[in-house]
Amino acid sequence: MGQITLEKVTKRFGDVEVIPPLDLTIEDGEFCVFVGPSGCGKSTLLRLIAGLEDITSGVIGIDGNDASRTPPAKRGLAMVFQSYALYPHMSVRKNIAFPMKMAGVPQDEQARRIDSAAKALNLTDYLDRRPGQLSGGQRQRVAIGRAIVREPAAFLFDEPLSNLDAALRVGMRLEISELHERLKTTMIYVTHDQVEAMTMADKIVVLRAGHIEQVGTPLELYRAPRNLFVAGFIGSPKMNLIEGDAARQHDAATIGVRPEHIDVVDDGPWQGKVGVAEHLGSDTFLHVHGTGLADIVTVRATGEVGLRHGDTVSLAPRAEHIHRFDASGLRIA
Repeated sequence: MGQITLEKVTKRFGDVEVIPPLDLTIEDGEFCVFVGPSGCGKSTLLRLIAGLEDITSGVIGIDGNDASRTPPAKRGLAMVFQSYALYPHMSVRKNIAFPMKMAGVPQDEQARRIDSAAKALNLTDYLDRRPGQLSGGQRQRVAIGRAIVREPAAFLFDEPLSNLDAALRVGMRLEISELHERLKTTMIYVTHDQVEAMTMADKIVVLRAGHIEQVGTPLELYRAPRNLFVAGFIGSPKMNLIEGDAARQHDAATIGVRPEHIDVVDDGPWQGKVGVAEHLGSDTFLHVHGTGLADIVTVRATGEVGLRHGDTVSLAPRAEHIHRFDASGLRIA
């Protein structure tokens, strides 16, 4: 079991409250992602759950038990950091075995768990190598293997892919998602990359300045962001946010339209000139200036579109995909 609950949890550093009173439930077996800009409190929140930071007030529950003051080693959680923190003089096998050795796990049980983790992470052929002989992705898998053998109630990942290049990030993202499908263990994953959040999570927690702005599935946040902050943060490229007459026509202070919900047409209500056209193969992103709506309106078009810098374009938003927000930034139903 790996249900984790936070009830009125706060954290202060001196006079600064970095986590205001916060409530959250992460169900057993969920893949929950904390996402938000730098300094939003997501890593601090993870460290509070792990016990690496003391909460100021409130209750942290693990499987129905109050773990608020339980030492980190006794919470039944395993944490994977962005730095691999491997022992360079030890083999992969010994690195994976280290937490079990410290816990006094019998040798035969250590061997069973190491073999199981190595198979799950495709590390069987590397067990006798040292970390310096491995790629960055392989070293990250060793760090994850070291967490797996502890057989925790939940895994806590603190931006584990931030040190990898783009190609390795994509591969490791898939491997962690597949690992979750196999293990069915609760995973809490911190990232500032909303693409990672959208592609990996069962549930996303969007944070800003320690506050939870919205909790939901990736599609819930994509289809119905509850405020302008979430609307502008979730989605890549980000949602176009438009004020003025175009918004007032929809009885809103601001309207939002995602790039994929704006069509290039022969005669549409919005006119402008292409500033930059990013041709990516299957897609082309057009950054359109001079519409009078916003500094730049971004449009996702098909990869075959032949538009270039300086071309005049006519645009039409899809009415059913226009998001409306009031003057306080909240979504209008």
